[in-house]
Amino acid sequence: MRQPVVIGNWKLNGSPASTEAWVSAVLTGTGALDAVEIGMCPPCVLIPSAVNGSAGSALRIGGQDCAEQVSGAYTGEVSADLLRAVGCHYVILGHSERRSLFGETDAVIARKMVRALAAGLVPVLCVGETLAEREAGHMEAVVRTQVRAVVDVVGIQAFERVIVAYEPIWAIGTGLTATPAQAQAMHAFIRGLLAEYNPHVARIVRLQYGGSVKPENAAELFAQPDIDGGLIGGASLKAEEFLSICRAAAETR
Repeated sequence: MRQPVVIGNWKLNGSPASTEAWVSAVLTGTGALDAVEIGMCPPCVLIPSAVNGSAGSALRIGGQDCAEQVSGAYTGEVSADLLRAVGCHYVILGHSERRSLFGETDAVIARKMVRALAAGLVPVLCVGETLAEREAGHMEAVVRTQVRAVVDVVGIQAFERVIVAYEPIWAIGTGLTATPAQAQAMHAFIRGLLAEYNPHVARIVRLQYGGSVKPENAAELFAQPDIDGGLIGGASLKAEEFLSICRAAAETR
């Protein structure tokens, strides 16, 4: 059985003090959640605070992005090797905000995946469609292109170490959420797509849902057979809301 994984994406939020308080609160509240893998990805300057605060615990820390380069004259970039060196376990790649606001293409994301895997990080590969693409019936074609662009570069076997997060762009930060049936249908599609390459990898890869997950809807989403947890945005900023979502993941497995 695939272990549920719930990861908080803080985006551009938080402070050293709030990071310390959040980590302490989550560690205090996760005693009964051994069945769930739990992580958080704060802004990069807060990673050391999160790593130090969670030392010796099962809470795993990650970055929100990494460079496609290893080193060099790339002002402002952070390499996958540096993330790993400061204690990161995950790195989020291909988030819709990176794609839309910073112009990251499938090819760029694939190159970043190569760097993340080489550094020993667990990439959280984000894929998903816009509202216009869904309304036009193109959602599967969009996601197929995004997934294949990475598989064709890193190989299907690498997905044994990858988490795939389906995030319908129209449900991120909007308060809208895909229905459990809509979310399950896309997760099943992604798993089927990976099965075309390797059925074993498809069975074991963990697929997260990301798109306005809240304590109120988490249980119903996580009860779907192909949804193995969530990539949580706004609701991850408050420790108790995040813990409620983690409890929902634990109760559905």
